Amino acid sequence: MHSFYSHVKLGDRLYRERNGVDFEDLEPGMVFQHRPGRTVYQAENALHSLYTLNQAAIHFDACYAAATEFGKPLIVTTLTLSIVMAMTTKTFGRVVANLGMKEVRMPAPVFDGDTLYSESEVLEKRLSNSRPGNGVLTIRTRGLNQKGVVVCEYSRALLLYLRGHEPYAAASY
Repeated sequence: MHSFYSHVKLGDRLYRERNGVDFEDLEPGMVFQHRPGRTVYQAENALHSLYTLNQAAIHFDACYAAATEFGKPLIVTTLTLSIVMAMTTKTFGRVVANLGMKEVRMPAPVFDGDTLYSESEVLEKRLSNSRPGNGVLTIRTRGLNQKGVVVCEYSRALLLYLRGHEPYAAASY
């Protein structure tokens, strides 16, 4: 019988992939470096601006951006935030729901060609008062560029399944 942390045994020679560290194995003070990194390009930045109806010319007009303190177009902060957060999903893949974010900071700009990395620290954990079989985890995540400069930082609360309470093993998809 094989047992893999990354897969659940469903039957004889049948496994289903799973993501995420179990709630029970997480402890305050743990830090996770989420890899691989993700390089951001101006083309996707311009599209993100259009999709979100962001009309700030500093994101897509090089002539306008050249006249600012940054000298070139900035990557949209919501794109930066979503990329940094998406990199955490393999580690925190047991999430039932995001319960909220706070203390969102964007202390440094992100430009075309920057590579973003993400790391998260576990701040708190507790059993859910209202959802049996779930726990609440509070994490602080930082996005760093290829030079190690923090470009994004936030904390958020997550609702996670407790071990043995996940629906994936019973699902027939």
